[in-house]
Amino acid sequence: MWHKLPAWQLLWWWHHFSLLWSTIDGQSRFSIPEELKRGSVVGNLAKDLGLVVSELHRRKLRITSETGKQYFSVDLGKGDLLVTDRIDREELCGQRAACLLPIELVIDNPLQLHRVEIEILDTNDNSPSFLTKEKILKIAEQFNPGARFPLESAQDPDVGPNSVRSYVISKNDNFKLAVKTHKDGRKIPELVLEKPLDRETLPVHHLILTAVDGGDPARSGTSQITITVLDNNDNAPQFERQLYEANISEKASPGAQILQVKATDADEGLNGQVEYSFAEQTSEEILLLFNIESATGDITVKGDLDHEMSSLHRFDITAKDKGNPKMEGHSGVEIKIIDVNDNAPEIIVTSLTSPVPEDAARGTVIALISTRDPDSKENGKVTLRLPSESHFKLNSSVSNHYSLVTNGPLDREINDQYSVEISATDYGKPPLSSAKTIVVKLLDVNDNPPVFSQPRYTIYVKENSAPGQILCSVSASDPDAGENAKVSYSIVDSKVDDVSVSSYVYVNSENGSIYSMHSFDYEKVKVFRVQVEAKDQGSPSLSSNATVHVFILDQNDNAPAVIYPSPHAASHLRVPRSAKAGHLLTKVTAVDADSGHNAWISYKVAAVHPAGGRRERARVGAETQGVRAQQERRQDHALFDRDSGLGSSTSGATCCVRRTLSDDDKKPNRNLHIQLNTDGPIKYVEVLGGDVMSQSHSFRSCMSPMSEYSDFTLVKPSSTADFKEVISVLDASLPDSTWTFESQQQ
Repeated sequence: MWHKLPAWQLLWWWHHFSLLWSTIDGQSRFSIPEELKRGSVVGNLAKDLGLVVSELHRRKLRITSETGKQYFSVDLGKGDLLVTDRIDREELCGQRAACLLPIELVIDNPLQLHRVEIEILDTNDNSPSFLTKEKILKIAEQFNPGARFPLESAQDPDVGPNSVRSYVISKNDNFKLAVKTHKDGRKIPELVLEKPLDRETLPVHHLILTAVDGGDPARSGTSQITITVLDNNDNAPQFERQLYEANISEKASPGAQILQVKATDADEGLNGQVEYSFAEQTSEEILLLFNIESATGDITVKGDLDHEMSSLHRFDITAKDKGNPKMEGHSGVEIKIIDVNDNAPEIIVTSLTSPVPEDAARGTVIALISTRDPDSKENGKVTLRLPSESHFKLNSSVSNHYSLVTNGPLDREINDQYSVEISATDYGKPPLSSAKTIVVKLLDVNDNPPVFSQPRYTIYVKENSAPGQILCSVSASDPDAGENAKVSYSIVDSKVDDVSVSSYVYVNSENGSIYSMHSFDYEKVKVFRVQVEAKDQGSPSLSSNATVHVFILDQNDNAPAVIYPSPHAASHLRVPRSAKAGHLLTKVTAVDADSGHNAWISYKVAAVHPAGGRRERARVGAETQGVRAQQERRQDHALFDRDSGLGSSTSGATCCVRRTLSDDDKKPNRNLHIQLNTDGPIKYVEVLGGDVMSQSHSFRSCMSPMSEYSDFTLVKPSSTADFKEVISVLDASLPDSTWTFESQQQ
């Protein structure tokens, strides 16, 4: 966790993050002193950000922090920002003048991001302190007044006026205190010899150095200074520079030389030989990172340098001679760590909304994203990219913050989720990149109506079939999901001969099976249309229709009916003796309520027998050719009586023939012939007298059945190719016989 990092790492992190946030304009800022009690109110966020307090809970206002530690919370009932943990400014920001603690506020419905800066003000809660509680100096008695001896600087974690402001030395006869201000602002105390030392008078001097800060009230810290007066070696080594500066790449390998320091000593022999070392108060971090060669003064790399952890290192070095007592000189070193692009940018998803409705409008915010690259300058600048032709795009917000929004219509039926790969690249040379994939799932919307497997269906049903049979099954599919894809079927109400179509058929709402409601009668209804509706369970629901054409197949369930001559009245027609062969006697017409092959009618002479006197009676049968006729013939008959002389029809109907006997009755060369003809929808038969003729020489009479006298015209033979051969069965032995017509139905 971030709060467990060493203080110097936290110091670096907050320094870097404060630079990032300092570029944000228009963000809210509050100032609070450090070490506030838990539960203290920082400020009212709702008022400052223009938010409605009553909506904070519904909109799920929450605080996010990239540090991994939450120092604040929000009272959703009042909109107050509260302190929830101890805030130590020195732990967070170290010695930096400004300490800014940035937080992010995320609010849903709609998704928004607000940034708030909390300025942590320093309080004088730390006293100055010395790393070394006792400083031991060895000073030769030969030193002249004015000689200076640097002392250890006190450390105070506080900043500004609360940091170290002055030093005080305890009262003595030989030394006074001077304070030298370093160019980086540090104050370095120095002992200045005012009166020569006399070892024989006082070999050891005990002084107390006090550091005082500028707080109110002021705080202080002390260090014990012990001075041992030495004889001889009266020249201390002197460095060529008071401050050495150098630059080194953070990728420098251990052993790489950074710089060389040099000090000289005016003494001779061992008193003039110099050895170099780090100053006594040098921190452990410096000792791990750098090494100084005692004989040459070469400063080299010892550990792994990291610009991101610390870009500048300051420390002091000492040059000591080998005299007795030893004399020493001091100098400062500043080493700047040059940044190398060694950190790939990091993509941070602050907030993600998923799943997203597939009908989300263009520009809908899906996620809030930020980037982080601890490198500096161009190495730390990051750009984000999405693949070309993406359904999403990135909108830049403030200081490396982006929003991922929709860039066009989404369709769950094509893709139920999108894997959005975001790449981040810095501007280093060479640049470094990283990528993160965000999975955006889509929420189904009822935007597709059910679709039938075919737009129209055709059903053929035999008449007289038992009700309740499955006629067919229709099927519709819906590419949506869940309830939006569940389909139910129903019959769209319509009329068939003023009767609701729902009385004819029924559809199973779950599987689309269509059942008959009763037996059909072809002679009443030959075809009807059914509209079937498929509706999904979405809200609002969507639907579509399919047309089902139901054709009733005719069955041979009707016998033919003779409509001419009338089956209900007897009639007589006299035929002249002079009638020739082929003389038209009458027409027999029959109809059948069935259709197609079931309505084809054939005629034949069923029987001829004497009827008494000069009359003969002939029976002509009409028969259907349907499938059912193979099992049970459907027949109707017409009865003919032939009489001598010319007769007339009293009813105009076709009738039976009865023959009156004459002297020539026994001639066997006269027969009656019947021939099938049609006149539009009416089928009829012509009964002909004369010699037996072949089928190809049958003649049709142009005489009306009601005519008293008939003229005969020879026309082209009538074709009977679609029927059985017409059988001539009536014997007309006498050409001058008189025929009487009457009709009879069986």
